[in-house]
Amino acid sequence: MLVTTAFIISLFFAMNIGGSGAAATMGVAYGSGAIKKKPIALLLCAIGIFLGSLAGGEVVKTISSGIIPSSILTVKMVIIILAAAAISLFAANIMGIPLSTSEITVGAVVGVGVAYQTLYIQKLLFIVSIWIIIPIIAFTCTYFIGKWFLLMKEKYPYIEQGVWQKTFMIALIVAGFFEAFSAGMNNVANAVGPLVGAGLISVTKGTIIGGLFVAFGALLLGHRVLETNGKKITRFSPFEGCAISGTGALLVILSSIFGLPVPLTQITTSAIIGIGTAKSGFYVWQKRIVIQLLKVWLVSPVFSLVISYSLVKWLLDSDIYTVIAIISVCLATIGTLSLKKTITEDKRSLHENGGGI
Repeated sequence: MLVTTAFIISLFFAMNIGGSGAAATMGVAYGSGAIKKKPIALLLCAIGIFLGSLAGGEVVKTISSGIIPSSILTVKMVIIILAAAAISLFAANIMGIPLSTSEITVGAVVGVGVAYQTLYIQKLLFIVSIWIIIPIIAFTCTYFIGKWFLLMKEKYPYIEQGVWQKTFMIALIVAGFFEAFSAGMNNVANAVGPLVGAGLISVTKGTIIGGLFVAFGALLLGHRVLETNGKKITRFSPFEGCAISGTGALLVILSSIFGLPVPLTQITTSAIIGIGTAKSGFYVWQKRIVIQLLKVWLVSPVFSLVISYSLVKWLLDSDIYTVIAIISVCLATIGTLSLKKTITEDKRSLHENGGGI
């Protein structure tokens, strides 16, 4: 019964990974107009993700045994890790926010490691440093590419018209598919890695089954996240879309080869913001959706860590008092942030009305 539960949660998590990963792959092609219909964009995303999952074995090994010893990954522990990650990701998909599945999965694994006081600290710190560095690289690359392309358009005003426009459109679809491949290569491991670590399934079978369910999740749950990444941050031309998708795909595939779980959605969205900054200046950072994305990225690994740690203390250690204390702190924090937001909105309202009500 426990093994069946672990597989059900894993496959549910895999579907939500597909829903979240859709925006980080074909979202750019959809937002730029290269692909005009959502179903087509999501179908290409699903195919690319499944093919990429077949080459994701190295990342599976990292998730299964590179952060905590595989010896502590019992079936119950696998259920706790996957449940914590799935809850975090499902909430993000409901809100339409592209969330990093790698961050919440690693956060859930770390929560278990903290509860049992056994972590490979050096490996974890290296992974977290990569999370910080790669989005910065993506932003920097697309920012300078965007600036260069603006200069090119001044010299050659017709560079995005006629034959060139069609060429860029085709190249963008190819780049988007390439990025979907990278998503499968890196993110499917998040759903099946704990199962592999517990010896419930082999790496090969895990990547195949996980890839199928991630692909199905992209088709079923990816619509809102596709819209968020594709059209709510900034608009981009086909060439700019190629720069975004190509940069993201290259960085993620390189990371996957070395077995590093990286935040694909952060990388792609950072690349999108880089293009937007090159075009419009840092005004794009004032958009509420960008601020919301940054907040979710910061909170997501901590949120899944707290959930997995609390579940271990509650279900396995029967330490209900620790769980109550953690929940109390979380509620107090959320209440404080909500109060701060209300005060800020009230001040803005007063300012917009000239100090009156």
